[in-house]
Amino acid sequence: MSSRPARISLALALAAGAALSQTASLPERLATHLRARDLEADVSFLASDALEGRATPSPGLNVAAEYIAAQFRRAGLEPAGDDAYFQTGTFLHTTPSVEGLSLTFDSAAAAPGTVAIQEAVAADIKDAQAFKVSLEDPSLIESLTAGQVKGKVLIVDAAQGGQASFQALRRLQAAVAGLDPALVVLVRRPGQPSGRATRVPLRDATAPPATTPVLSVSDPAIFETVAAASPGPLEARVSAHIPAPKIETVRLRNVAGLIRGSDPILKGTALVISAHYDHLGINPNLEGDRIFNGANDDASGTASLIELAAAFSALEQKPKRTILFLALFGEETGGLGGRWYTGHPIFPLAKTIADINLEQLGRTDDSEGPKPLQFNLTGFDYTDLAPAFVKAGAETGIQVLKHEKNSDAFFRSSDNATFADVGIPSTTLSVTYLFPDYHRPGDEWPKLDYDNMSRVDLAIALGIWSLANNPEPPQWNKDNPKAARYTR
Repeated sequence: MSSRPARISLALALAAGAALSQTASLPERLATHLRARDLEADVSFLASDALEGRATPSPGLNVAAEYIAAQFRRAGLEPAGDDAYFQTGTFLHTTPSVEGLSLTFDSAAAAPGTVAIQEAVAADIKDAQAFKVSLEDPSLIESLTAGQVKGKVLIVDAAQGGQASFQALRRLQAAVAGLDPALVVLVRRPGQPSGRATRVPLRDATAPPATTPVLSVSDPAIFETVAAASPGPLEARVSAHIPAPKIETVRLRNVAGLIRGSDPILKGTALVISAHYDHLGINPNLEGDRIFNGANDDASGTASLIELAAAFSALEQKPKRTILFLALFGEETGGLGGRWYTGHPIFPLAKTIADINLEQLGRTDDSEGPKPLQFNLTGFDYTDLAPAFVKAGAETGIQVLKHEKNSDAFFRSSDNATFADVGIPSTTLSVTYLFPDYHRPGDEWPKLDYDNMSRVDLAIALGIWSLANNPEPPQWNKDNPKAARYTR
């Protein structure tokens, strides 16, 4: 049987496709590669039980990295890592020892099982003075001085719990750095879930070692005593024994792919599009479902990163600036992947114009109510990034908003903050801030709205295109005092 008719048909189809690509608008060309079914395929794999919640580190995280690299390879991105698409970071993984672990607050010894090690640093502390702060009082935390806490035990009332507590703990960690307390003790309400705040962090093997141990305690007697005390110096004395931990070296990988810019001059500058691909792994202490699948947080951002990379790679005319697509490990353990990247940049930081970080783009069932056909920017008016996305949203029927409460409050809650800390204008784009199943096993892939996600991603793509073609790089808003810490 002759194959000539088939060849003619194929040639006609290719010619028709080429003609269509030349006449289709930019949104139409991008939309061809931002399809709901592709996003669903990515998320359903990344958030499957097989990957066991993508903890940092874990075999599931490694599988996710290989998947992302394979998709970058399929799309034709230029490998940008030290090992093809992988940028490898070396970390120290600390396993605490609880043998002999003890904590005494005045005459009250913490009951067995009520003390957990958050930062494992060997220490023997005898009758040390104590100073109390509360996570509900950020002004006191941020005004701490070495004179108040150096060599003392910093007692932290952490009874409020929840997401607000997590954000406050990040502020506490930043405030205490360099003040040299002998010990930090987080005092939690008995029975209060400790969540990720008690996860022992990995540490950059090239960074100075930790010097201050951190404990979490939920003993009822200690909780009542601390709750009744006023902030400031305490009369109570604290003793503790923290055994030396076991320390192992582990290697973790960011996944990075480039699309080189088309302009002879502007291609020497880069726009970073980032998303974190890790989550919280498995909690063996739970009944029933123990896997934190992290479908919305942040398989949705990672899937969007993958498909945006494919969409831009398929364009015949590339943007003027270079775009670096960057999937980051360890966001849930303190932004490790982002901090490794800014400490070991692939593209010079001085030539990096902005970081657009993608988080929680798939679910519309926000805790405040349904949020279809819209997305938010953190630090909405910290920079001049927002107008590009507002304009793109208007062109595609997507509302781009500033959440009056959460836009500023969540600016430091994701990897964009790491880029901001080195002076790079940044923001995180998300459909929801808080949603049912946030940081719970129920955040699973069938709950995402993929049709809405594809429409949101199209608006994001047009905003990225605008930024990557604008001869003027984004700037911090010098009239906003909240942005002052990031300007250089």
